[in-house]
Amino acid sequence: MLTHPTLDQMQALGLGGMATAYRELSGHSSASDLSRDEWLGLILDREAAMRADKRLNNRLALGRLRFADACIEDVDFATHRGLDRRNTLSLAQGAWLKAHENLIITGQTGTGKTWLACAFGRQAARLDHSILYLRMPRLFEDLAMARLDGRFPRLVDKLAKVQLMVLDDWGTHGLNDQQRLDLLEIFEDHYRRKSTLITAQLPVALWHAMIGEPTIADAILDRIIHNAHRITLEGDSMRKPKPATLLTSERNSEINRTRLQPCKRDPPSPCCPGFCETIVRELAELLSRFCEMRTQASGSSSDVSQNHGIAHVIPSWALRANRRLLDSPYSACRLPTKCCI
Repeated sequence: MLTHPTLDQMQALGLGGMATAYRELSGHSSASDLSRDEWLGLILDREAAMRADKRLNNRLALGRLRFADACIEDVDFATHRGLDRRNTLSLAQGAWLKAHENLIITGQTGTGKTWLACAFGRQAARLDHSILYLRMPRLFEDLAMARLDGRFPRLVDKLAKVQLMVLDDWGTHGLNDQQRLDLLEIFEDHYRRKSTLITAQLPVALWHAMIGEPTIADAILDRIIHNAHRITLEGDSMRKPKPATLLTSERNSEINRTRLQPCKRDPPSPCCPGFCETIVRELAELLSRFCEMRTQASGSSSDVSQNHGIAHVIPSWALRANRRLLDSPYSACRLPTKCCI
């Protein structure tokens, strides 16, 4: 049976995952043992997995997260910054997204608010929610430009359709009248319909004063705070380089004692108390090269005085060491007797 027409039809229908699985199963030796139902189940599983991956990649691309590689599995709970593991993993289940609730992450600069928000955003994309990352200064610029060119209604509608809107750098500056009205419009569309994640250095208690106008501030905060989960990060900035670990005096003394200890693997010989086996073998190799030079010089047509000069190239300490090797346990490494004087 020709499989090419079947594969072509799968590709034409947009069933790339099924086509790939069908091609792999056809080339497998044990595929003939599978029933038709098993074949169909395997290729459908591959198609569903590929479509899920494609949807996730599309949501992440449209979301434009600041840290695209951030994920809940990489959250650092060891660093002391007030991050509760149980609460974080509970929020990662996504029940607050289904209930259209909000999440507020506050803390000093450098404590990891943006990274954690991107990790929750990626988790929401895994749970089949659309996401969008926005910095507050850039959002206000886009809203102002949209008012000038007539795109404001479409932009507000686009924001209203996002299932999780991540607003970073909340409260970095005061708001003017138009910005307050724009925020009220956005949060009115999101209230009890979609979810919002906000990161801010400013504590929640100071948000009312940051917004400015008491009436509008009450309306905005009433739609954000009362159905929001909160995470407060503490500690120093994680952007600071970590200082090098200094060795204590006890550790330095231990290291020095270790360096000064004699070689335990190669104990010195009784006949050669100052040498271990490794040093002896290196010394023997060095002396062997000198012996080769002497032998070559002796066999040449040079005069005796020249031979005598080459023979004395061997240092006296090396010759004494060679004599000590003659009767040592490492006698296999010693030089030929003719090289000794």
